[in-house]
Amino acid sequence: MEEKLKQKPSACFKVVLFGPESTGKTTMAKKLAAHFKTEWVAEYMREYLQKKWDSKKEVCVPEDLITIAEGQMERENKKAKTANEVLFCDTDLLELSVYSKAYYNGFCEPSILKHALNNWYDLYFLTNIDVPWVPDDLRDKPHDREGMFNKFKSSLRFHNKPFVELKGNENERFETAVSAINELLKSKN
Repeated sequence: MEEKLKQKPSACFKVVLFGPESTGKTTMAKKLAAHFKTEWVAEYMREYLQKKWDSKKEVCVPEDLITIAEGQMERENKKAKTANEVLFCDTDLLELSVYSKAYYNGFCEPSILKHALNNWYDLYFLTNIDVPWVPDDLRDKPHDREGMFNKFKSSLRFHNKPFVELKGNENERFETAVSAINELLKSKN
């Protein structure tokens, strides 16, 4: 299990879209990957939990988290091999740990938290809640958006992760993100 949670070395910058549900992470990851002509890593948790819901009408339980974490890292490690200078991740293990603590009374599987802190990302884009909440089968916290946002922001600060907040409309967020990525790419030279 431990080996499956490790991030494999790669030469590309890794950027995480990070924040509560329904804040535009997937949209932004896809758009940034297209703009920079590179890869993006889809959120494994969403796919896994949607299948679980569709087949059994069951929601996430703590026992699902290791499988979700392993699936996420498998996807990330695979995409890192084919990304150009930057890889956009539509979540990471730190995000999974924030959700775990929020839903399971402060509990996070220790191996997930360990690897969340050991895996390295060059930048996090914290997605603000200033966009409309869109319901779906998996989203369930429309009335606690501010509380969830604060949990995500606090986690980045507590663990001293480099981040830029994305807020405003999609174009404003995109411009902020592109500018931050361009600065990151300049630092390589």
